Amino acid sequence: MTEPGPSAAWPPAPIRTARLVLRESEARDRAACIELSASQEVGTYVGGARPRDELERTVPEVPGRRPGFFVAELDGAMIGFIQLLDRRDAERPGHVRTEGGEAELGYMFLPHAWGYGYAAEACAAALGWFAGAFPGEPVVLTTQAANGRSMRLAAKLGFTEVERFEEYGAEQWFGVWSPVPPTS
Repeated sequence: MTEPGPSAAWPPAPIRTARLVLRESEARDRAACIELSASQEVGTYVGGARPRDELERTVPEVPGRRPGFFVAELDGAMIGFIQLLDRRDAERPGHVRTEGGEAELGYMFLPHAWGYGYAAEACAAALGWFAGAFPGEPVVLTTQAANGRSMRLAAKLGFTEVERFEEYGAEQWFGVWSPVPPTS
């Protein structure tokens, strides 16, 4: 992963949207992180749920403490997370630059938070932060083509399809988001 540049101090001040706060992870988020990874529903398109006892042993006291990991908080409780500074491995399929290393958007939300637009609101805010911190840099997103919710979210956020490919035993949709430069 590439560390944020000088214009992207980490962690940024919490980002407030109409309903959410995006912030750095804290110890109080551990239980929700375990719940996300142990959820059968959440795991459907990301390789399956992980055993809760394994997660209890392996999830650190402060999960996700790294640049680009935003907790999405609603009314003081974590409902999901967004990852935005992880760089796509050049060896994997799907790139918009020949050398790879594009910033890749990832997100997971607890099932009780699905269907209310929270993921769209949080991801849009994180992409706005990214566009300010890394002007003109594209962001990529990969999701299983069978994941209708994620496909609709990608379209709503302005990602455009680049290609589809087979990975992890399923057809993957690969898209790119480019910040719109200001018009004069």
